[in-house]
Amino acid sequence: MATVLEQIATHVASRARYSSLAKARAQQAFVDTIGCMIAGTGDPATRSVSAAFSGEIGVMGVSMVFAGGRSSPSIAALINGTAAHCLDFDDNFHPARAHASAVLVPALLAIASANGSVSGDQLLCAYLAGLEAQAAVGFGVNPSHYNRGWHGTSTVGCIGTAAGVAILLGLDNVRVSQAMSIAVSLASGPKAQFGTSVKPLHAGLAARNAVEAAFLARAGITGRLDILERPQGFLDLFGGADSAGWDAFSPDETHIIETRGLVTKLHPCCASTHRVIDAALDLQNEHGFSLDDVQCIETKVGRSAVDNLAYPDPSDEMQARFSMQYCLAAALVQGRLTLADFTRDAILRPDIRRHMPKITMEAYSAEEERGVERIAHQLTVRLADGRTLWRERLHAKGSSADPITETERQSKFIDCLAWVRSADEGQYAALTRLERARSVEHVLRQLKGAGSNVGR
Repeated sequence: MATVLEQIATHVASRARYSSLAKARAQQAFVDTIGCMIAGTGDPATRSVSAAFSGEIGVMGVSMVFAGGRSSPSIAALINGTAAHCLDFDDNFHPARAHASAVLVPALLAIASANGSVSGDQLLCAYLAGLEAQAAVGFGVNPSHYNRGWHGTSTVGCIGTAAGVAILLGLDNVRVSQAMSIAVSLASGPKAQFGTSVKPLHAGLAARNAVEAAFLARAGITGRLDILERPQGFLDLFGGADSAGWDAFSPDETHIIETRGLVTKLHPCCASTHRVIDAALDLQNEHGFSLDDVQCIETKVGRSAVDNLAYPDPSDEMQARFSMQYCLAAALVQGRLTLADFTRDAILRPDIRRHMPKITMEAYSAEEERGVERIAHQLTVRLADGRTLWRERLHAKGSSADPITETERQSKFIDCLAWVRSADEGQYAALTRLERARSVEHVLRQLKGAGSNVGR
């Protein structure tokens, strides 16, 4: 009987075709993630990772580093993955409980930018394979895996992305399985690092590890193919009481990106805040109140969200991204959140700080969450005039249930480029033609100058 890894690898490697919807959504994910990656090139986390490996970056490297220069595929994936995730503006993928694209896109671009023969269609197909592999691995261990403190981006994301990289390298089903097996031994990352620069580093490490797992599999390294389900394997060590395992797992002919989709972020902060922010802005638009009119705001969110949002009084911009109090107050004061709200000066603004104590957060109980894959986040606004406003949201703006417009996608991309003092709409147009590109490397060369150092 085939192991779980073999079932996943066989399924994702044998798809004969992908629908136009699947490819369109994959292309949107690439455009969005590259925008986030460019915006993140100047972040201290990205600069630090680049500095740590500066001796391995230069003009002679084979893979493009968005922060500047070229390097080995491993180092490019590491730096670009960190850049993609450092501003917490990159997408979410609920089936894996991961920032799927922040791992997949840098890892796959590390391969494609080193090989001028990789086409846009090949790149998107490898992305879709890796995304489906992430969902399949996540199926067996979540929600317990995430709730007990593992960062799915750097665990599930690494394992699934190894499959995508292996497929882009042209490996057969057996080697794809082995790449995933190797990646299991490289998967790590505790959520206790949220609010620090190690959190975005998780995405970079996962991308690097996925690339190296695929290279090692290609070179002949082998591991156990039952490593997901066997005693002392991934489920046993990383799962938990509410993990389903893979007994009921059955690959679906309809790709997961069509049925579940990705969540494209409109707010550059932890996704655990987004549904509350969206609900609050909805109420504000309907009832016209300001925070000066508010007596208190009560939020009720999932247990993992409370764990993630550990900074009611953030002291720096990274902590602010994981603060319900700061993010919600800033959104209601301004009517939106932008990258400019997450700088050292911005998070100390008195007009926002004075309202933060009005905001409280509580978690659903374990009983309320048991057996529910996704639970709505609730918001209660009590106004000084005696009115009480209430709203709940199951899905954030940007999800497939509440999608953003093409105009909003383009605006976000241009804002990301403007964050590093460059806003060329031609960059967006070039990337939206990615599927038809004969050479991904040629498209990436057109991004030269998009960021302060991109492509040099």
